[in-house]
Amino acid sequence: MESALIHPNVKMGQGSTVGMSSIIGEPPRGKTSGSMPTQIGKGSTIRSHSVIYAGCRIGDGLETGHGVLIRENNRIGNDVSIGSHTVIERDCTIGNSVRLHSNVFVPEFTTIKDGAWIGPNVVMTNAQFPNSAKTKQHLRGPVVEEGAKVGANSTLLPGVTIGRDALVGAGSVVTEDVKPGAVVVGNPARKIKDVRDLRYSDGESPY
Repeated sequence: MESALIHPNVKMGQGSTVGMSSIIGEPPRGKTSGSMPTQIGKGSTIRSHSVIYAGCRIGDGLETGHGVLIRENNRIGNDVSIGSHTVIERDCTIGNSVRLHSNVFVPEFTTIKDGAWIGPNVVMTNAQFPNSAKTKQHLRGPVVEEGAKVGANSTLLPGVTIGRDALVGAGSVVTEDVKPGAVVVGNPARKIKDVRDLRYSDGESPY
């Protein structure tokens, strides 16, 4: 943990490591160092230049890439992997065994459930009418249900739900809810089949 800054009131689980120039327990605006408890479970690996704000409760086995930002008051489960330069804003809920690839943006009030997979450069949004008089009162992040997968460079609009085990094709713009087990592609994203219909070139099912 050499050269890392770890604020007071941070509890790190046994066997966890923090890379150089990382900051753990950073207080948000209006709070003082140590005023909010921060918990990170055992066996976690936080790589260099990552910042985790105060008030987060994170389970065992967290793995971050380099330069990850996790804002305050997030709830993150066990065995979560977060790729380099991904940003998770405040007050999100992320389940167990979730994979967020590099350069993902997760806005406030997003829910990502167990086993979900988010590809690189995915952007989630939470403001239906950005920079309006009541934007902050009406923020709604997406909900990504268990086992759902969102392909690279996709965009999820505020409040949409990606159903259990659904697949969003790369580069899609999701403007409405996706049903469980559906495969959607395009802008706006439309259903083209069910995941049970997908096949490798040898005919085997990937799921």
